[in-house]
Amino acid sequence: MSNRIAFISGASRGIGKACATTLSCAGAKVVLGARQLDKLEEVAAKIRLAGGEAFAVAIDLSSQDSIKEAFAKTVKDFGRIDILVNNAGITRDGLALRMKRGDWDAVLETNLSGSFFCIQQVISSMIREHWGRIVNITSVVAEAGNAGQANYCAAKAGLIGLTKSLAHELASRNVTVNAVAPGFIETDMTVSLPDEHKSKITETIPLKRMGKPEDVAAAVKFLASEEAAYITGHVLDVNGGMYMR
Repeated sequence: MSNRIAFISGASRGIGKACATTLSCAGAKVVLGARQLDKLEEVAAKIRLAGGEAFAVAIDLSSQDSIKEAFAKTVKDFGRIDILVNNAGITRDGLALRMKRGDWDAVLETNLSGSFFCIQQVISSMIREHWGRIVNITSVVAEAGNAGQANYCAAKAGLIGLTKSLAHELASRNVTVNAVAPGFIETDMTVSLPDEHKSKITETIPLKRMGKPEDVAAAVKFLASEEAAYITGHVLDVNGGMYMR
C-alpha cells in the first residue's frame, strides 16, 4: 500500500479513525475528512507522530458543495485518490410511525447520498490510473433490520446495492468496490448504552463480545490491498457471528 493515497470520511473518531491509522501503518498517505477540523487535526498529529503522513480536510456529507470542495483540495495537493473509505454517517432513530420527514431525509442524505457523491469525485481519477479501491461502511442492520432505525437501515442497505452496482460498472477499469458490514462495535455510539443493554447485545453475539474499531479497520485494509484484487461487489461481515447469511 506504499505511496497509495487514501481518503477516509468520518475519520475523527471510532471506526474512521481506526481505518486511517491502520491504512497509514500499511504505508498509505491518509486524508482525513469530517466536519470538525480540530478533532481531525488531533488524529492527524498522532499519525504523524507514529511516522505516517496524514492531512485533515473539513467535509460535510450533507452538502454536495462541501464534498466537491474537500475532494478538489485533496486532488490539488496529491493529484489523485487511490482508496476511498466511505465511513461517515449519522443516526436519527425513532419508530417509523412517528419518524419526522427531516430525520428520514437527514440520514439518507448523509449516509447514502453523501457516500455516492464522494464516489463520484474519485471515479475519474481511478479510471485514469486504472487502479482504485472503494470501500463502503454499511452495517449489520442493513442485512438484518432493526426496530427504530428504518431510516438508518434503509440508507445502509442502499449502500450495499450501490456497492454491487458500481462493482459492475468499474470492474473493467481495475477498480474494485466492496462493503464492510460491522456489527456492534465499541464506539461513541455504543459507549453510552446502559450496561444491561450491552449485556443483552453480547448474549446475541456468538463470539460473546462487541467488536473493536480495529476489527473493522483490518477488514477495510484487506479490501483496499493488492491481495484483494480479485474481490469486488462483496459485503464482508465483521459482526462476531451475530448475523450469518
